[in-house]
Amino acid sequence: MSQNRQRPKDVPSVATVSGKIDDVLAGIRVPDLPYPAGKLEPDAVSDWRPLLVSCWSEQRDERVTHVIRSVHLEWSARQVNAAYVADRIMDVFLKTSGLHPSLARRVARLRFYLAWRMNLEGKKAFSKALLEWLDSLQEWRGWSDSGGRSAKVLMDQLDSLVIAVSASFQSGKTEPVNEFCHRWQEDAGKRNAQVGKLRQRLLETEQGAAKQRKAEQSSRALIGRALQGRKLPLPIVRFILDHWQGLLKQSIWDSGLDGENLRHGSKLLEWLVWIGDPSLSDKDRNRLYHVGEQIGDRILDVWKRVFNESLPAECLSGIESAMVSRLRGEAPDLVEALPAAGSFHWDSTWLSFEVPAAEAFEPYEGQWFVEGEGVAEQRRYFYAFLPESAEILWTNGAGVKLGLQTWGEFQRALEQEQIRPLPQLTLFGTVLAETVELLARVCEKQRRQREQAAEAARLRAEELRREKEVAEERRRAEEAEREAELERQRQADEEQRLADEQAEKERIRKERTLLAEKQVDAIKLGGWIVVEPDESSDEPARLKLAVRINASRKLVFVDRLGLNRREFLEDALVEGIVEGRIRVLGTSAEFDDTLSRVVGRIRVGRN
Repeated sequence: MSQNRQRPKDVPSVATVSGKIDDVLAGIRVPDLPYPAGKLEPDAVSDWRPLLVSCWSEQRDERVTHVIRSVHLEWSARQVNAAYVADRIMDVFLKTSGLHPSLARRVARLRFYLAWRMNLEGKKAFSKALLEWLDSLQEWRGWSDSGGRSAKVLMDQLDSLVIAVSASFQSGKTEPVNEFCHRWQEDAGKRNAQVGKLRQRLLETEQGAAKQRKAEQSSRALIGRALQGRKLPLPIVRFILDHWQGLLKQSIWDSGLDGENLRHGSKLLEWLVWIGDPSLSDKDRNRLYHVGEQIGDRILDVWKRVFNESLPAECLSGIESAMVSRLRGEAPDLVEALPAAGSFHWDSTWLSFEVPAAEAFEPYEGQWFVEGEGVAEQRRYFYAFLPESAEILWTNGAGVKLGLQTWGEFQRALEQEQIRPLPQLTLFGTVLAETVELLARVCEKQRRQREQAAEAARLRAEELRREKEVAEERRRAEEAEREAELERQRQADEEQRLADEQAEKERIRKERTLLAEKQVDAIKLGGWIVVEPDESSDEPARLKLAVRINASRKLVFVDRLGLNRREFLEDALVEGIVEGRIRVLGTSAEFDDTLSRVVGRIRVGRN
């Protein structure tokens, strides 16, 4: 089945893009997938191997992303991305591989294995052995799910893959899968060697059968055309069917439809029919005699040339009796020629078909074609065109004949789209390269977008910081202005308070001074005062007014013994009374009450 390997497209190689798989697994983000809210601790990540093993063992066709979304467990971002990448690769493989849908679906179930391995080891999940095996599946591009032995062989081999992958899941290693791939490749080499011999043997056999079929069918067509609608003596019918058909067949086998012997044999067939049918030969009796005299010798001569031996005499006895009867003018017993021949099938198209030019059929040779749709489609290989019969030899690509089809039927089937060329096969390596390259571009675009978003966020944060600083500076300035205003207000209030207090003091002092002046004016000779102690004495001094000198406004005081004379100017005495250093005895209580009343009135006025 190795015919027509597809030439790889101009796409990045697997080696080029495999290094990008790790970047995709780490960086891509796909909407609506169950990513964790934040970075998970290793102990918090769920183990998904039991889930994947179950899906693989059951040979389920659903996507890995659907499976992990259907259970409420914590998956890491790498697990989610591994599931998505495995699904994406296998979904593209299903659509573009060109393999039969049943086969492609079986292979696509490897998504569970690939998701598991990509999460563990990234690009190393696609080992060289695995990639070579997946690419080699193009040899089975002609496989159809026909239920036949060759179809079951492939399914049995894929059952071995189920066992190998399950063993890999169980052991945690890739060796079972790699060993399966190596065994597959070894078996493929042996199978291809056998297939080459089978194909050659089939071609030789079918070429000979086509030549024989052409001779058989063409001879039957010649006889059918000659006998159709004729009534002939039974001996002539039997001779034509028992002996002359063999001669025509051998002549066609030897030289085709244009050979000299076939031309003579066909002419003698027409003469036999002409002689035996009275409706033809009775119209020209002279010619009947002439032909009747020569036809026996002509039959023997042609027979000798074709078979290189003489025709047995008894074979002509029936014809000779019929011809003698016709020459005597007797009415022979006639039968319907073709009904008398029994189930004689013939097809006149064998006498008129044309072998198409080589350039018409050569483009189709070695190509695969498909009938039907989906899993019901059947594939067949245009193995060879048989020019002898203008037929197409269809095989399964492995040397097994599927059937024959005439060139005309093939052209009509193409025009009516009952059969169509199989689309080009896409290698798994090409699928992997194209898919990863596309995802890598998406991942890079997302990375740039995240960087741009981060830069925009940084610029916005910087702008907000500057705005905040400006606002803070403005707030501080306004606060400072308010503080300054409050300070000015406080200072003004304090100055006002001090001014009020000073004015209060001045009013009190004036009141006290007035009272003190009244006291001083009221002191009579002999009136007593008390002077508070100063630096020169430790005890208050009681003094009595001895002299009042009005001219100088001076008052002279002495102690009780008339000694220690002290003089006070009225203003100084008033000042001492106001300041409380001097008290006037005798009228001090009255002074204190008056002073209290004055102070009380002042306080009420302020409130």
